[in-house]
Amino acid sequence: MRIQSRNFFKASVICLAFFAVSAAIAGGHHSFNGTWVLEPTKSDFGGQPALQTGSVTINDREHNITVSRNFNYDGANESFSYSFSTDGRENSTIHQGKAFKSKAKWDDNVLKVTTTQNDVTVVERYSLEPDGSMKLMIERPGHRMISLFFQRQ
Repeated sequence: MRIQSRNFFKASVICLAFFAVSAAIAGGHHSFNGTWVLEPTKSDFGGQPALQTGSVTINDREHNITVSRNFNYDGANESFSYSFSTDGRENSTIHQGKAFKSKAKWDDNVLKVTTTQNDVTVVERYSLEPDGSMKLMIERPGHRMISLFFQRQ
């Protein structure tokens, strides 16, 4: 009877530790939820024109991840607006026609969004900084890395 009690206790401790780690990871993911506003003065645009305004809204609910982005640039000779959303189950690929696909997944506490359009792949990595801001690293072929910083709205 004593051996069974010890085994039950060990199994209980292991289960409790597993659920505690799972909850901590899930809690970290949910801390990204909300709308984040671009801080252009802290950001490095990798030699590209600096965006004046921008926001990112993230919602992770039961492994369904939605990432909505909205950026605006108004220059002397040009202006553009970029708006795009990824919405689907974690690690699922979203297709829009033959030339566009996007996938969002968690890599530990970094949200990684990979988007391919017309055979060009862009990788976005969202992470939380110690000061509470969110950092977005954007990798595009043939361009310098872009580092954008956001504050929670």
